[in-house]
Amino acid sequence: MPRPLRWFARVLTVLLALALVVAGVLVYTVRKSFPQVDGSLRLPGLSQDVEIYRDKWGIPHIYADSGADLFMAQGFVHAQDRFYEMDFRRHMTAGRLSELFGKATLGTDKALRTMGWRRVAERELPELADQTRAYLDAYAKGVNAWLSANPNASDRSLEYSILKLQNGDYKPEPWTAVDSLAWLKAMAWDLRSNMEDEIDRALIAAKLPRERVEQLYPGYPYDRHSPIVTEGTINEDRFDQRAEPRLRAGVGALTQAAKTLDAVPSTMGTEDREGVGSNSWVISGEHTVSGKPLLANDPHLSPQMPSVWYQAGLHCRTVSEECPYDVTGFTFSGVPGVIIGHTDKIAWGFTNLGPDVADLFLEKVDGDTYLYKGAQVKLETRQEQIKVAGASPVTITVKSTVHGPLINEVIGDAKPTGEANAVALQWTALTPGRSADAIFALNKAADWQEFKAAAALFEVPAQNLVYADTTGKIGYQAPGRIPVRLQGDGTWPVPGWTGEYDWRPAPIPYDQLPSVEDPADGFIVTANNAVIDPRRYRPLLTEDWAYGYRSERIRDLVKDAIEKGKVDAAAMSRIQQDTRNGFAETLVPALMEVDLAGPSVQARELLKSWDGTQTADSAPAAFFNAVWRQLLVLTFNDELPEGARPAGGDRWYEVIRRLLELPDDPFWDDVTTKNRTETRDDILRQAMASAYHELSERLGEDTGAWRWGDLHQLDLVNGSLGTSGIAPIERLFNRGPLAVAGSKDALNATGWNVQRDYTVTAVPSMRMIVDLSDVDASQWINLTGASGHAFHDNYFDQAEVWSRGGLLPMHSKPESVKKAAVHTLRLTR
Repeated sequence: MPRPLRWFARVLTVLLALALVVAGVLVYTVRKSFPQVDGSLRLPGLSQDVEIYRDKWGIPHIYADSGADLFMAQGFVHAQDRFYEMDFRRHMTAGRLSELFGKATLGTDKALRTMGWRRVAERELPELADQTRAYLDAYAKGVNAWLSANPNASDRSLEYSILKLQNGDYKPEPWTAVDSLAWLKAMAWDLRSNMEDEIDRALIAAKLPRERVEQLYPGYPYDRHSPIVTEGTINEDRFDQRAEPRLRAGVGALTQAAKTLDAVPSTMGTEDREGVGSNSWVISGEHTVSGKPLLANDPHLSPQMPSVWYQAGLHCRTVSEECPYDVTGFTFSGVPGVIIGHTDKIAWGFTNLGPDVADLFLEKVDGDTYLYKGAQVKLETRQEQIKVAGASPVTITVKSTVHGPLINEVIGDAKPTGEANAVALQWTALTPGRSADAIFALNKAADWQEFKAAAALFEVPAQNLVYADTTGKIGYQAPGRIPVRLQGDGTWPVPGWTGEYDWRPAPIPYDQLPSVEDPADGFIVTANNAVIDPRRYRPLLTEDWAYGYRSERIRDLVKDAIEKGKVDAAAMSRIQQDTRNGFAETLVPALMEVDLAGPSVQARELLKSWDGTQTADSAPAAFFNAVWRQLLVLTFNDELPEGARPAGGDRWYEVIRRLLELPDDPFWDDVTTKNRTETRDDILRQAMASAYHELSERLGEDTGAWRWGDLHQLDLVNGSLGTSGIAPIERLFNRGPLAVAGSKDALNATGWNVQRDYTVTAVPSMRMIVDLSDVDASQWINLTGASGHAFHDNYFDQAEVWSRGGLLPMHSKPESVKKAAVHTLRLTR
């Protein structure tokens, strides 16, 4: 061999040897943290042995003889699969991420310390029921038993081995009950209703007259999209499903006028949920093949790696007062109990009710005081020290008024306006509540009355609860702590110094919140749409709803399925997978009427026979969504501030629907062009031309070969190290991309942001269909998998099934659980 080649071969041999050594070390490190799932392990503190069965998907079913043992084992199992995720979350909720990651997360920590999520959780703990506190402590014992048995970074997970390279001194501290409670605050924040809309309205109002701002927040179309509750009102201080309201004077006339002048700006608004929402519906046995109810649920949340959900079964071997649980469903790692699922007798699902539970108060601060009702009142202050890895601690001073913490210095867009120089946040989740009590009460509820009693404890985040049971009953309940304002509707930031807009001491009483039991039409649909028509219900829930495109589509598909015959689980799944764009039937005819020339004519031809479905292989869906993106950008980006520009979704369906009837509306004009005033047709024409140009560059000039899934893709990104900016580390933890069907506010709600690109930003984070004729015949799917350990077989194994719309068996009876089990672990005393 020539000398240069011999030298090259030696170098290559050395490099390959080093690569094999590094790969071997990596494989060893990765596998060392995989949990033991067979044999036996000692778990000190158990009163009796516990058995854990896992199927091939890694989903555990836990069998115990007492509630304390059950939740202690759940804590152990959660830690086995997801402890890094749990540890990361508790640092986030406590405003302590900088202890892990240094200065990069200091801004997040400042915001969270200012709001004080963990401080609220600490105050909440002593107010909970004794049994709830005992279960939280038992859960923490299980987590800490696992932590004690895995003292080294390589024992815990790959993330800790990598974190050790940057922050070698870090060692996880023991888990506490407060860590579990604080995570519920994080979920409440993700589902916090309309705070962004309040900010956006104020931002836009700085540039545009108020009437044009309100044009961007049209009223809910009650005449076209049904609310959840269509009967009943408050009667003798309770919501009565059978009572009929006395219509308030003038409201009926105004509603009729609104139908006539539909294109005229309204004073009502809604919220662009940025894809965060949910679908849930329940059909009574009179319309099903089995003669018993079917219940479906798919919450829409930001995609995470691993998924926010963790599937599990929690079973008492003998259901009794000492051990009253036999529940299967979706849990949060870090929190004991099941959040959404079914027992052997009932099933329930959640969608975000979205009441207005947060207000921004503009404040006049002078030194260490603020103006309130004509007097200077001393600000409440506290010092918060934030430890920073690799740097000195940072101390901030948190200031609060009677309304809440001042947030304008830590939440970028919350800026004071007018006479004010500060902004305070009042939010129901900053007051201690009993939602943790609700989880355990839901998990042992056996009938409608027990379910309603459990729902009364569920204060934040307020959710639409749908219900079904094995006796055939179906129902709906709106729970939550929803404020009553002295004045105002919560849609705009308000002066705090007058006291006129303060909240009353007590929220809307639970007994007055809307509820439905066995409705006449035999089904209930919730999809973040309006709960009830304000003509029949006086307390203000919110002015900002999703606009009902999803809920109305579900209603239509359910009614169609009923008309064709009895409904089964397969029909429920088809509804979950529906990809039809609810605005296509309005926008496509308008596009077809525009004079058009050039290559975009050929692209428009794709829409002529399109039925609105948005499958991953659809060329029309690719073009339509590109047009939609360009349409919103061209129409609004020239006038709206950056933080308030449209992201897409059904609020903008309503805005554009009304603007299409106003061809010369000022919003159509591009104010950046001089000596020219654009009209509707100019913008529609340009949107189609720009869409064609964009897609031809990205997907080629053959319009028939365009595919929606080539644009609309899901990247599953680890919430911490997956965004490190270090490509090799990101590749260890992130997965994808997956081409996906659907779109924002389709039933298969794979949301995306028109201001960025077509990348998926929100998804059905799980799907569940419960059959009350045989709960063991129920089905479910998670977004990613059970495991939080990168490279574990169960880290990503459900994602492909999820992307195809598939479901897995939701085993819950002992015989089916044991038959499906591929691993059995016994925890001994």
